[in-house]
Amino acid sequence: MILTQNIFEYWTQNTEGWLYVLVLALIAALYLTFFAVAGLLLVLMERRVAGFFQLRLGPNRVGPGGSLQTIADALKLVSKEIFMPKFADKLLYKAGYYFVIIASLLGLSVIPFSAHFQAFDINVGIFFITAVSSVGVLGILIGAWGSRNKYSLIGAMRSGLQMISYELSAGFAVITIVLLAGTLQMSEIVEAQRDTWFIIKGHIPALIAFMIFMISGTAESNRVPFDLVEAEAELGAGFHTEYSGMGFAYFFLAEFENMFIIAALAVTLFFGGWLAPFGITDALPGQVFWGLFWFFLKVLIVIFVFMWFRWTFPRLRIDQLLVLEWKYLLPIGLVNIVLAALIVWQGWLFEPLKWLGL
Repeated sequence: MILTQNIFEYWTQNTEGWLYVLVLALIAALYLTFFAVAGLLLVLMERRVAGFFQLRLGPNRVGPGGSLQTIADALKLVSKEIFMPKFADKLLYKAGYYFVIIASLLGLSVIPFSAHFQAFDINVGIFFITAVSSVGVLGILIGAWGSRNKYSLIGAMRSGLQMISYELSAGFAVITIVLLAGTLQMSEIVEAQRDTWFIIKGHIPALIAFMIFMISGTAESNRVPFDLVEAEAELGAGFHTEYSGMGFAYFFLAEFENMFIIAALAVTLFFGGWLAPFGITDALPGQVFWGLFWFFLKVLIVIFVFMWFRWTFPRLRIDQLLVLEWKYLLPIGLVNIVLAALIVWQGWLFEPLKWLGL
């Protein structure tokens, strides 16, 4: 998971040899543990939200209130035989899901969970996370090509087309906030919102950027209504048709982790990250706890919105998906950047709390 930045810097600057390697190994182990646990909890949340929207109970048999259902599913996937197609390219087939998992873990490493919990607070954090998020689609393309399955390849080509298209709009939305914050470092972007969150401070450009980011984030995570890459009706399961057991589980888990990363990035950029609304808990003891509490609460709310999308909108056709991006989101995003630059240049930021002296 994450060590505090101060602890990480202390250990890496004051240790040598095997102890330094041990510290890095512990960080990696914590991340992997968080990765697995968060994936299981998000799957359970998805099922509960689906049950809520469909007026049914959802998981309610395995464990108290169905809370162990995802554990049972994980054990089932672990125990399943890993089947590989006869004519598959073994190297590419296995490399596909490793690319996807590694890309998700790298993106998670720069997310600031609180003022004290962040693995790597690099000065180009936003650039880094947008760069590594593009690597995941390579895993999808490699795995589908290695599967030697026409349905997998069609799904992978759709994924590449979708990711390349919507990354532009997502990047423009992020650039809008970078203009408002004046930095690429994620911790500094959060600190710049200590008086007022950017969703309020940036008023119209920030609101437009948030809407574009949510739509683009849904598309980049391959979720409904943009799940054309694994459309069951025409592609069976899309790019992971030929995967079983843990191979399938890795792709499945990475999708939920990517949704978490996108939600965490939205919270960091637009809603003040770990900062409490109106500073209501700033004077209370245990600021490490409160920072984590507010961050995860905001992230869960954004994830709920993603799941709300899934059970509200029908799947788009591929031509509708491309028209939405190239004819609407992309031009709006370009104009929005110019508008944000004008607001920053003229100093028209909306800061009601600062004006009131709070």
